[in-house]
Amino acid sequence: MGGVAWVLGWLRTHDPGLVATRRAGRTAVVMPALFALCTQVLHSPTMASFAAFGSFSMLLLVDFSGPMVERLRAQAGLALAWAVLICLGTLVAHRTWLAVLTTVVVAFAVLFSGVVSSVLAGSATALLLGFVLPVATPVPLSLLPDRLAGAGLAAAAALPAVALLWPRPVVDPLSGPAARVCRAAADRLRTDAALLGAPASRPAADLCHSVADRAARASADLRRAFDATPYRPTGLSTSSRTLVRLVDELTWLSTVLADRPAYTDEPPACDPAALSVRLAAAEVLDRAADLLTDPRGDVGGLRDGIKELRVAMRAMEDSSTVRLPVERPVGEGAAEVYGFIATLDLSFRAHELGYAVLQIAGNVDLAATAWQRSWPDQLLGREPDALTAPLATARERASAHLGWGSVWLHNSMRGAAGLGVAVLLADLTSVQHSFWVLLGTLSVLRSNALNTGQNAMRAVLGTVIGSILGAGLLQLIGHHGTVLWFLLPVAILLAGIAPAAISFTAGQAAFTVTLVILFNIGQNPDWQIALLRVQDIALGCAVSVVVALFFWPRGAAAAVDRALARAYSDSARYLSAAVEYALGHYETSPATPAPGEPTQQGHDAAAAARRLDDAFRSYLAERGAKPLSLADMTTLVTGVVGLRLAADAVVSLWQDCRRVRTKAHRTGADQTEAHRAILVTATRVTDWYHGLAASLDGHTPVPVPVPLGPESAARLVESVRTDLVDREGQATATAVRVIWTGDHVDVARRLQPGLAAAAQESPPA
Repeated sequence: MGGVAWVLGWLRTHDPGLVATRRAGRTAVVMPALFALCTQVLHSPTMASFAAFGSFSMLLLVDFSGPMVERLRAQAGLALAWAVLICLGTLVAHRTWLAVLTTVVVAFAVLFSGVVSSVLAGSATALLLGFVLPVATPVPLSLLPDRLAGAGLAAAAALPAVALLWPRPVVDPLSGPAARVCRAAADRLRTDAALLGAPASRPAADLCHSVADRAARASADLRRAFDATPYRPTGLSTSSRTLVRLVDELTWLSTVLADRPAYTDEPPACDPAALSVRLAAAEVLDRAADLLTDPRGDVGGLRDGIKELRVAMRAMEDSSTVRLPVERPVGEGAAEVYGFIATLDLSFRAHELGYAVLQIAGNVDLAATAWQRSWPDQLLGREPDALTAPLATARERASAHLGWGSVWLHNSMRGAAGLGVAVLLADLTSVQHSFWVLLGTLSVLRSNALNTGQNAMRAVLGTVIGSILGAGLLQLIGHHGTVLWFLLPVAILLAGIAPAAISFTAGQAAFTVTLVILFNIGQNPDWQIALLRVQDIALGCAVSVVVALFFWPRGAAAAVDRALARAYSDSARYLSAAVEYALGHYETSPATPAPGEPTQQGHDAAAAARRLDDAFRSYLAERGAKPLSLADMTTLVTGVVGLRLAADAVVSLWQDCRRVRTKAHRTGADQTEAHRAILVTATRVTDWYHGLAASLDGHTPVPVPVPLGPESAARLVESVRTDLVDREGQATATAVRVIWTGDHVDVARRLQPGLAAAAQESPPA
């Protein structure tokens, strides 16, 4: 028992969640059974090969997430795709030029379709295996039914195996960490609400720091879970797609919570309505955490909380624009002006937090509702309360990666070219096992030329080690070939666990041993097969290195810099357009046309952020040392989120505001000065982000962050305070919204010192 406990402990340490062990265990049961059925009962070597590799592909190379129904639907879709690819590969295999051309097209389509979701991205190798196997082994068309029958057996066995043999947890791996962030943030909001306005004390400060540390740790854990996989941990389903947005939104919420002002004296008086917003937001976060933990729960409680938070935010807006100016006039002296700013700032922060929480709650509501859809709606992929088809989302995502700077586009082109060249070389050189040339190309091709070379060396080394072990094993067995049947499940189990728990080299060695056993079952053991395997893999590795060097000599680090530059540039343009949209509501002339929302700029910024996310994931997936620390790179990536959501918040602040027509007795000078005060600040802030983008792309010095200018805030309040209370004593919401627009711009400014420090650590690519 002690040995078993040690093995399990080692596996849990090296294979978190036993993800690889689960897949390997299933495959070790199903694959030998199908191989035995086809060889010993049906006596069909062709069926045996396709049943073995089909089960290997459908059980070991993929592990779909989500509800069991969605998982089984994905497995059935993979089986159908395998049938189509087998037919296509068998038809084109006899003509070299047609096989090469079709391989390039199929490989690009499969690899590029991964931009839509991890259902396709995580299935890429499995799908390509379904095409590579038939195209690399030409046979008469009369054997096509046997090939399809073998793949059909694999699919028929995979469905019950996924459902019954150690099924993976139903809840998405991001749900737990996201729920913990929600609960920690709720505790932080309640603590802030209890301490704001209270006399400063040492116990209160200690409590605040303790709660803040818990919230920061929960946010860091969520980000680590999100960045742990090279693919998005989501599928095409609505419930899983929303979790990706939640990661960015929760990261931004944590940043806002951590960025609280430090007061040297007593904190300013806080509007009680702002405290109510914090408490209502905390309640919404707790209910969102409940649904993230159990997506089958009642969404009514969350929706009620959202309504209460909206009511609290509207009450705070009324309080800030009606009661606050009357009870706390702006005054004439500088101290009074800044006192009013500080009080209004606490209300603004409550508005900023409330907006972030509403965004989070809306996504959680959508995810839970999608989980609870009827089976026909799930089958059709119909989004809750939506009339548009899910294909619209897929098209939008794919179109964002059609630019030459897209990492995914480069990967897809390189993979397609690599497999096409491998098919050509395998045919021209008459390699006996051309399938393994293609498999070698596919297994080591990565996004960086240097690391592709490293992977190639590891693959060849693993193959040599596995070949030696396999040859020695065959020598020991001699003519007792029956022993190979007992060794096959063990070899499959090791081949599935080793890449995740030990190393890429160990996985390649175990896979080679598996193939040696597989090709010698039922025959006289032949150690020469192992040597042929080394030759084939070496040729495939050479192809992958050459293609990678040709297509992308600079690697993913440079692509991340370009993606960061484009994301900051587009997000800065979005913020500029959002400020212009906001100030367009504040006009003196009723004849001025109503401002249009910056919809296109928002779409451009979102598309650039998606491209950045995929470039960042490719960067993380690369082996070897990183030129920039993960902390600094994450800071730069998260900064894009903050800049874009600041623009979102400005647009949201003014979307429901009816166009304001100023009174005839007010002069245009005040409004012109208000415009100038915000526009000057916004221009300086967004120009800095454009400068940051240029420095990231060209590796030039980072510009100096825009300093805090207290006189700008005072000038802004001075310019609009005549609009706070009119001659009849009626306050308007316009001036407060103008001031809050300036506050959102200042949020973008406050991000700059941290981003500058992170960018300065980045060496030239």
